[in-house]
Amino acid sequence: MSTFESTSEDERGYKVVVNIEEQYSIWPDYKPLPLGWTEAGKSGNKADCLAHIREVWTDMRPLSLRRQMEEDARRRAAEPPPTDAPDAEEETLVHRLSSGGHPIEVSLRPERTAQALKSRIELGHVHVRFTGTRGGTELGFELDRAASDLSQADFVRPSGKVHLEGGLTLDGVKVRCIARVDLETLSGEGHLVAV
Repeated sequence: MSTFESTSEDERGYKVVVNIEEQYSIWPDYKPLPLGWTEAGKSGNKADCLAHIREVWTDMRPLSLRRQMEEDARRRAAEPPPTDAPDAEEETLVHRLSSGGHPIEVSLRPERTAQALKSRIELGHVHVRFTGTRGGTELGFELDRAASDLSQADFVRPSGKVHLEGGLTLDGVKVRCIARVDLETLSGEGHLVAV
């Protein structure tokens, strides 16, 4: 029996790896890195590596998406203000999603399960998709653990509901995303609140 076979998974050596989109993961230190991934300078046991990822990976959006959103924001800032401001304000996504409840679903990749949602909650960053908007608006937000409620959740079965809240900036406006999610369907209702 090799050393690796006799060692439990949590005690094995791991290294933190990162891809070109600045997405993090861990990889067993005895295996060659998969294509597209490089070492991020941290190694240790599984718990240490995951703790490091939670500390450094504060924005889960892929690098290309962050750059596109920054470019869109710069372009919007350079555009002249609309001539009919009240009508333009009513048409903003923030305004639409701030009025009433809207159908949502949790956006999870690669698998859409309650356990995957639990992992995202533990990392402190959740993505929801407002399915009633044109094309489905996906928003990622940093979870406010104090305002969220997981007391009715059973992630193993899965059953119950979770109340998730967190902040983000959308179209230059700071908002809170509030989502009530049924764990069986991973869908529910959500809305935004400008802060």
